[in-house]
Amino acid sequence: MPAPSLADWLRQESDDALAALLRTRRDLSTPPPSDTIVLATRAGTPGSVARACEDLDTFTLAVLDALLLAGADTDPVAVTEVSRLVGTEIGEALTLLRGRALVWGEDDGLRVPPSARDALGPFPAGLGASSPALAGTDIETALAEIGEDERGLLTTLAAGPPIGRTRDAAADVPLERARTPVQRLLARGLLLRRDDQTVELPRELGIALRGGSVFDPASLREPELPVHPHQRSTVDETAAGEAMEFLRQTENMLRTWSATPPPVLKSGGLGVRELKKLAKDLDVDETRVTLLAEIAVGAGLVADSEATTPEWIPTTLTDTWLASPTAQRWMTLAQAWLELPRLPGLAGGRDAKDKPIAPLSEDLRRPLAPVSRRRILLALAALPEGSGVKSTDELVAALAWRAPRRGGRLRDETVRWTMAEGAALGLIGLGGLTTATRALLAEDRPGAVEAMLDALPRPVDHVLVQADLTVVAPGPLEAELAAEMTAVADIESAGHATVYRITETSVRRALDTGRTAGELHALFAARSATPVPQGLTYLIDDVARRHGRLRGGAAESFLRCDDASLLAEVMGSPVATEYGLRMIAPTVLISVYPLAEVLDALRAAGFAPAAEGPDGRVMDIRPSGRRLPAKARGPRRAPGEQAGLTDDQVGKIVAHVRAGDAASARRRGETVRAPQGGGAGDTSATLALLSKATMERREVWIGFVDSRGTSSQRVVRPMRVGGGVLEGTDNERYPLHRITSAALVEE
Repeated sequence: MPAPSLADWLRQESDDALAALLRTRRDLSTPPPSDTIVLATRAGTPGSVARACEDLDTFTLAVLDALLLAGADTDPVAVTEVSRLVGTEIGEALTLLRGRALVWGEDDGLRVPPSARDALGPFPAGLGASSPALAGTDIETALAEIGEDERGLLTTLAAGPPIGRTRDAAADVPLERARTPVQRLLARGLLLRRDDQTVELPRELGIALRGGSVFDPASLREPELPVHPHQRSTVDETAAGEAMEFLRQTENMLRTWSATPPPVLKSGGLGVRELKKLAKDLDVDETRVTLLAEIAVGAGLVADSEATTPEWIPTTLTDTWLASPTAQRWMTLAQAWLELPRLPGLAGGRDAKDKPIAPLSEDLRRPLAPVSRRRILLALAALPEGSGVKSTDELVAALAWRAPRRGGRLRDETVRWTMAEGAALGLIGLGGLTTATRALLAEDRPGAVEAMLDALPRPVDHVLVQADLTVVAPGPLEAELAAEMTAVADIESAGHATVYRITETSVRRALDTGRTAGELHALFAARSATPVPQGLTYLIDDVARRHGRLRGGAAESFLRCDDASLLAEVMGSPVATEYGLRMIAPTVLISVYPLAEVLDALRAAGFAPAAEGPDGRVMDIRPSGRRLPAKARGPRRAPGEQAGLTDDQVGKIVAHVRAGDAASARRRGETVRAPQGGGAGDTSATLALLSKATMERREVWIGFVDSRGTSSQRVVRPMRVGGGVLEGTDNERYPLHRITSAALVEE
């Protein structure tokens, strides 16, 4: 027999079925419903129904539309009628809908919540209202009599939505005086007038124009997702190459911002001028710069200084990150991207006020972005290992079919952005997931680092020194060798084979850090796979011969030199006047300016000074860049993870609902209620009745309000009343001041 209401249907369901419903529709459990009536009422609200439909696929939503077309929101309908409208069997979809309490009842009396029409829209399946005037009409004959312009209009409305706005709906014009397609169709009864400016296509006509079917059979089948088969190693190595390039660009950005932090816009974010400048410096497009900046901030490597004149400044985590192994640095950025509650792809677009959306601004914040990102990656993870989608657009179509109501207006763009960003970061290669990414999605961080380490090119321990003083690194260098090359040479071009350029300035820079000419000669002799050019040897010796003859220290700063004539030359230069140099001994000069500034000025004037420490050895005083203290981060949550209900929590909620149902069904005898306003003496009558029930060992019905302010009712067999608490035989405890009413249960 058909269930007359959703509450009755849920009351008949098993505890396991209710538990499954609460897990699927988590909004129903907060706060815990006091009984089945509250649960059913909550499940039937438009907002809850809309949320329950978000991850339903196109076919299941079509079944729900067919139920609405059949009128299941007002009267019970048979499953055969719904199957006829859909055009195929609907058993599996019906089971899914029943499990979510979006449909209830037996096959001969299916019902849906009345609010489903509000949640899904006023035109189920894109069809309009039925027109009684068309009953018994030969629709095919009527369509054959209209012109092409009229048929084109009807075909457009048949595709949905079935309404259109037009001024021609204002007047009721006979067919012989009709001049426009709308007027002629209204006169023939093939359009319905809703108001003076709106017309609607009758449902019967819409189905006829669709070839007699409510739904296009092709639209009810999930589109195929063509894939390219690849070797797993090919996918991993391709993605690893992209990851290395992304890490290099991130390093360059951090070093650039360490020296010259960009300002924070008054409205928040990164300005267009700074964005373009960084894109030019890194030789990338603005989309890549936005992604670099967003992930760096998301990973805590960069932060807003929040000063009077705020700037984007690297944090102390930057130094640790720069010193970490390549695979670990990748892990930091990849994890930050997966958990990033923002959509970098929105940058450069326009907001609701038609203003440009700046990178790092609040306009990019989307709390559900990690959920969408993870969903897309999991769709790729379902493909065989090594396989990659042939086209992002085909993936967009497949995901849109699987959950057409999820993602809002940015649903399809989010897929495209995720694929592009994942490829740039090295999580996706050749359209497929890497081994490292699969481990990352499974929360196996050590496994992800190990997989990325296996995919990265093996570090090389040598370079190729050319006669033109360029140095070619035929692959990623070992960390120690890479640090040495960065110190003594400038990067001329980066990539899988990095090209360095050795100049007088770069050699002097290496000497400034405390390296000696002998150490530089030994470096190239040991690490160059090609003979060291004579020109490089001469360059190192020439710079070293002049380097450090003039020594500086902090007085604020001082200069010393055993060559009095060299000091006299310095005193005769403009630097002496500008920086207030004063001779305090034949071999010593002092200045009131910082040593770094004095040395920079002397170098610009053609001298080659070096800084020395307290022990007289050459030291590196170059600034390492500005840093902010890193902010403490909250406990890390898995990408896309949401707070879920434990089995124990679900069990308690189900028991709570069942207890409420049992209490509602019991007959009540003598009843007392707590007076309005509360107070210390308000529980005396309740206490007397509960004491009586305890002595007579009778069950008592109580109404109470929990700590959240939610009203509930229970049937309890009191075991003890005292200390302001009612204790039941099942070890439950109820504070007396929260009990609003009590009644003896009639046997």
